[in-house]
Amino acid sequence: MQFGDYRVEIVPDTEFRLDGGAMFGVVPRNLWSQVCPPDDQNRIRMNMNCVFIEAGSERILIETGIGEKFSDKQTRIYGITRERPLADSLRAITGVGPEAITIVINTHLHFDHAGGNTALDKDGKLTPAFPNARYFVSRAEFEHGEKPTERDRASYLPENWQPLRKTGQLELKEADYEVLPGLHMETHPGHNRTMQCWRLEQGDRTIFGFADLVPMRSHVPYAWIMGYDLFPTETLEAKKRLLPQAVREKWLCLFYHEPVSPLGRVIEEDGKLRAVDYSQIQSGEDDV
Repeated sequence: MQFGDYRVEIVPDTEFRLDGGAMFGVVPRNLWSQVCPPDDQNRIRMNMNCVFIEAGSERILIETGIGEKFSDKQTRIYGITRERPLADSLRAITGVGPEAITIVINTHLHFDHAGGNTALDKDGKLTPAFPNARYFVSRAEFEHGEKPTERDRASYLPENWQPLRKTGQLELKEADYEVLPGLHMETHPGHNRTMQCWRLEQGDRTIFGFADLVPMRSHVPYAWIMGYDLFPTETLEAKKRLLPQAVREKWLCLFYHEPVSPLGRVIEEDGKLRAVDYSQIQSGEDDV
């Protein structure tokens, strides 16, 4: 779609599954299972929705999905059902291949957000999946990824960023920075201390990428917070700050892990917040 001066496209990676209890924390199973039915291993369907932004000579990819380096055992554990490589989805949806991407941005370095940063070549050697791109991540997140805690160590796989240091493609950024006019990265603690969300503004219109702060549409209610979050009370504070603003200003919202319709809008009805699919948004003033 055209969003002001920029072209924006959503590029889904692949469906995968995580434990529903972990994804919803203290929310009882009999509640979350009504909106996210689990499989026989208590896992729920999810996806990884990367975002392509074309701005003049820059072709930007925010997030790179889970990657294609997992073993057969890991693929089974995470219920990965890949229909095609991310590179093929990128070409089909945007018309450009990985070699045309000039900037890759990771909101954080968890394997399901940065796994596609690198790939294995025909000789089994790790190589940048986007050979001509600069890779952006916050310095604080990089430092945390290099020395994670016991609780989140399994989420950080160094093969997703260390090869980029060797090629000189990894650029460490501030906690809040501007990628290009109108596109900002901003740190919102909760999932961890250093995860970023992205905000694209054109005039009075905004698209906001919540990353893992609000990973799915079903996480819009304030108390529906992942068990994976290191600082859930800070997640709650961030949601109470950002979601009412999203309602007031009619942001388009990107829910990174939503399996079917990741782009939507947050509305308030009877004092409660919920997400509405972009496809259901009426034409007219809501058109982008």
